[in-house]
Amino acid sequence: MKAIILTGIFSFVSVLSSSGILLAGNVLTKTARGLKLNIEEDKLVTEIVFYTPEIARVVKYPSSSDTIPERNNLSVVLAPHKCNLSYGEAGGKYTVTSSEVMVLLDKETGNVSFQTKNGAVLLEEQEKPVLIQYKEGVNTGDYRIKQVFKLDKYEPIYGLGQMQSGKLSQRNQDKYLIQGNVEDVVTFFQSVKGYGVFWDNYSPTWFVDNEKATFFESEVGEFIDYYFMTGGNADGVIANMRELTGQVPMLPLWTYGFWQSRERYKSQNEIVGVVSKYRELQVPLDGIIQDWQYWGGNYLWNAMEFLNGEFWNPQKMMEDIHAMNAKAIISIWSSFGPMTKPYKELDEKGMLFNFQTWPLAGPDLWPPREDYLSGVRVYDAYNPKARDIYWKYANKGLFALGMDGWWMDSTEPDHLNFKDEDLNEETFLGSLRKVRNAYPLMSVGGVYDHQCKASSDKRVFILTRSAFAGQQRYGANTWTGDIQGTWDSFKRQIPAGLNFSLSAIPNWNTDIGGFFLGEYPKKLADPDYKELYVRWLQFGTFCPMMRSHGADAPREIYQFGQKGEPYYDAIEKFIHLRYSLLPYIYSVSWEVTSRQSTFLRALVMDFPKDKNVWDMNNEYMFGKSILVKPVTDPMYTRMQDEERVSDFSSVKSTEVYLPEGADWYDYWTEEKLAGGVSVQKEVPLDVMPLYVKAGSIIPIGPEVQYAQQKSWQQLDIHVYPGADGTFCLYEDEFDNYNYEKGAYSEIWMKWNDKKRTFTIESRKGEYQGMLHERTFVLKTADGKEKTINYTGKKINIKL
Repeated sequence: MKAIILTGIFSFVSVLSSSGILLAGNVLTKTARGLKLNIEEDKLVTEIVFYTPEIARVVKYPSSSDTIPERNNLSVVLAPHKCNLSYGEAGGKYTVTSSEVMVLLDKETGNVSFQTKNGAVLLEEQEKPVLIQYKEGVNTGDYRIKQVFKLDKYEPIYGLGQMQSGKLSQRNQDKYLIQGNVEDVVTFFQSVKGYGVFWDNYSPTWFVDNEKATFFESEVGEFIDYYFMTGGNADGVIANMRELTGQVPMLPLWTYGFWQSRERYKSQNEIVGVVSKYRELQVPLDGIIQDWQYWGGNYLWNAMEFLNGEFWNPQKMMEDIHAMNAKAIISIWSSFGPMTKPYKELDEKGMLFNFQTWPLAGPDLWPPREDYLSGVRVYDAYNPKARDIYWKYANKGLFALGMDGWWMDSTEPDHLNFKDEDLNEETFLGSLRKVRNAYPLMSVGGVYDHQCKASSDKRVFILTRSAFAGQQRYGANTWTGDIQGTWDSFKRQIPAGLNFSLSAIPNWNTDIGGFFLGEYPKKLADPDYKELYVRWLQFGTFCPMMRSHGADAPREIYQFGQKGEPYYDAIEKFIHLRYSLLPYIYSVSWEVTSRQSTFLRALVMDFPKDKNVWDMNNEYMFGKSILVKPVTDPMYTRMQDEERVSDFSSVKSTEVYLPEGADWYDYWTEEKLAGGVSVQKEVPLDVMPLYVKAGSIIPIGPEVQYAQQKSWQQLDIHVYPGADGTFCLYEDEFDNYNYEKGAYSEIWMKWNDKKRTFTIESRKGEYQGMLHERTFVLKTADGKEKTINYTGKKINIKL
């Protein structure tokens, strides 16, 4: 391997032409979209390319190429737009400036830096870039690459995907970024200063931040390639990251209801019976999930067929579930057992990898025996023909039955007994080492693309265990994998979800209650675990997907007692609360799709001037109106005779910080409070601290057993005075892609706090089945109420 060293001091010599400047053997070229500096001595080109006025690409490649070399770009979908650029020279640097950002190219070092158009420094490259060429092996001709940046000393940054560190700010990290079961890596971070960096590389990558520097170092790359984007704030950065890597499609309304699952329903009768039981108890439920082994044993792993005799008529199973107005999704994997049809076809065409994956055991043996290994192998999702084969079997065996969505497990994928040489396996796009982190993007994207081609009547919904940059465009909701059911693990999920959302991927959830219960030998008989489950479910109520799942013990509501008992009642209360908020949640989902917003909002997103929230990892906004503070410590369990018992004899409290810059209302009591202070909130088992920002408008839906049981003919509209506010009530046909053709409606609502007037604007748009007349019951947090008959025309109400 040979290092390309970048060094040298150059002096201005002469102007070659209108576009080229000779610098002692180095050529600076002005291009239509930026600048290009060729350092002849080091045989390296640094090129700046503006994609939009807010997004600039920085590429460093060998000067043997006249232009940026072609590469398989898997995340970026944006083509460069024409931008009005101005060129200049200042302080030993060449500059290229758009309407939003100035990029500076150092004459002596070739380092790049970024400033606002007003001259405020945002980010600077530091040290010399490193490209170390591979001279032999599967990556011959490619490079090990590294770029170092300089950040302000106390500048928080966010993103990197979904980590389990418990941190919100990602400063002071030394992290090897490679996809795993419980950590999903995205080589992107954004700063409180209002910019973001996407390191466009798919190989295992070190991200290091310490007192000296911040850098990305990737094992394989054709060249250094990253995107700098400004946005002014976190929402602006996220909007640009999505413009670069893809926008978020609408998910069906039913995905926002309550979902029940377990590892696993062992028969058709059992899974249908769970839905029936929820209906009998009149506890709302929208979805049920069938986990693995419906195919039979491990030699038949992921056959994508119901080969297990306990599922005696899968078509009837789907019909029975649908008859109860519920939806079902099913587990599919990235790997196949050797006796399955997909395995045989993929193997014949050389489309299977050889590294070890789950499950290792053959006929369900644990621990696995070397003489009875399962032979399960992962398929090459980088190959478009392999993705075709994958969909062919998923479609024929499952989608054709009326399956409503997919639970794509192990999309990282599982890699057991890891050996470094495993990453030298060949894929359709080069070595596995070169593209390892993009595997979930390829596997999830393959199912999304194929289903969209197969049907536009049903929106794609994918629950997946892993993600990479750009996956937001594939109708997927990522969960945090097989986490432990402990209080400590629970705490870590909050910043994990916030950083994942700050990585521009908005749909995220966890196994409510945690997957494994290894620290609870008595399982649900332990009151400490029951308290943990209730608190976790309360958190899940305010996530993009509310889904109960886990191993070791079933998690259905009736496993926690019966009506009138504290754990059962607390669970039921929050499931009902979730359904009452569906008009708000679905409208937020439209804001995510149409205006690049985010469900889970770290407080720094909405209150960046309040330094108290820059690294706050235990509170967040759900949408832009509701502040959520999960209760992450046990309060109602004590020891008695060496056993844990429940103790509700006194009500406990927890501290909540209310950000500066707004007034707040206690959701439960409607007490108004000032921001910028911490308050004590009483939290009996059935209360989690919720606060609504003054100026908010929140629609409340009817009591239902499933999301579409009742139309939104009558909605309570809750207004929280103290500031001006707006809200857009969004509606469409709830489960097709007609909204992309304009089949939807928006009803904008506005609150003028000084005049105390509430305005409902004229309805915009229409769709089949739309409500033309309806009733809104306007309720203010300070006790005013008025009933409004709305026919789609503008109305002003004085309160």
